[in-house]
Amino acid sequence: MIEELENKYVDLLINRCLSFKNGNSLFINYYSDNDAFVEKLVTSAKSRGIEDIYLDKNDKEERHQKLLQSVEEINNDDYFDDHIWDEYAKKNAAFLMLSTEFPGYFADIPSENMTAAALKSRTSKPVYKLKQLTNDISWCIAVIPNKIWAKKKFPDLSEDDAYNEYFKLMCHCTMVDRENPIEEWNKFLDRQRMLVSKLNELQITKMHYTNSLGTDLVIGLSPDALWQCAGYEGDDTIVNMPTYEVFTSPDYRLTEGVVYASKPLMYGGALVDKFWVKFKNGKVVDYDAEVGKEILKGIIESDEYSCFLGECALVDKNTAIAQTNFVYGETCLDENASCHIALGDAFPECLKGAEDESIDERRERGLNHSDNHVDFMIGTDDLNIVAETKNGEMLIFKNGEFNL
Repeated sequence: MIEELENKYVDLLINRCLSFKNGNSLFINYYSDNDAFVEKLVTSAKSRGIEDIYLDKNDKEERHQKLLQSVEEINNDDYFDDHIWDEYAKKNAAFLMLSTEFPGYFADIPSENMTAAALKSRTSKPVYKLKQLTNDISWCIAVIPNKIWAKKKFPDLSEDDAYNEYFKLMCHCTMVDRENPIEEWNKFLDRQRMLVSKLNELQITKMHYTNSLGTDLVIGLSPDALWQCAGYEGDDTIVNMPTYEVFTSPDYRLTEGVVYASKPLMYGGALVDKFWVKFKNGKVVDYDAEVGKEILKGIIESDEYSCFLGECALVDKNTAIAQTNFVYGETCLDENASCHIALGDAFPECLKGAEDESIDERRERGLNHSDNHVDFMIGTDDLNIVAETKNGEMLIFKNGEFNL
């Protein structure tokens, strides 16, 4: 059964999530723990005629040792330099990033080291980042389990049995356990595009979030803001697997109030949990966390604009992921079980005309730009969102569900 599910997941990733729209190359970023699955991806890609395949393989032990260096050593270590991504971006390669977690494995790494490594990686591939933001290349971040992660979630099982159980759970989250996953995702994304159309028709300029955790947050949007989903109209690419969100980028200057995280955040293998963030004039002015406060500090202070919002996303509480009632500790999964917001970089496609503007022009119109982008989850079963629309106030989200 597991082999059949793996084959169906490979088919979904290669033949649906990645479109290979402008090139004939494939770049796969992954950890060595998933070698066997990557072999299947390579075989599938070659059967499609893709011959130029670059395997950007990471080893968790090596990465752990490298992250124990000083910040200065990290900044000067080519290990964290991802310029090879730019070489393949210039070829218009399709990029597949396999996202996996090793709970607790990087817990002893200082927060400033995590931040330095993340920034060096992100800033060393400007061509890739530009082509990604402007959708000039095909890319997808896809979740994949590993035996360490699975054993943490199913401690009473053997490593192999734990992996099998976790993989089956992931396949439920990604609809791979259905008869025809590609057809199911096509139907779902059609419904998502209908939601996007309704939200754009409302011309929302402000959203007020409240729930019993204590969230009382107002997010302002530009009059030119656009809502999107991960399956763009006219584009075969699905940029996240799984993906259940509709999202936009707010005017970074117009966020006010306090928001409480509803799920833990994993950042570079480190945990941030039970935290809140307060905004004034768009900027984070206060925060606290019971676990990982220094990690949160590093995220907020990673550059001048990482303390402002770049994204707000709406996710219904009834998604396949949410229904598992599982905290995965992996952003790609947890953010698709819950409404979320992101500190840092915004999306040019979420503001009319912004894709053809400079960074300064975008920023003048309220679109944030940062070297970081970190999502965290804020959705709850009792989350309500009141929006100011062209027709007045409207409850667009009621008790964790769309109300459109």
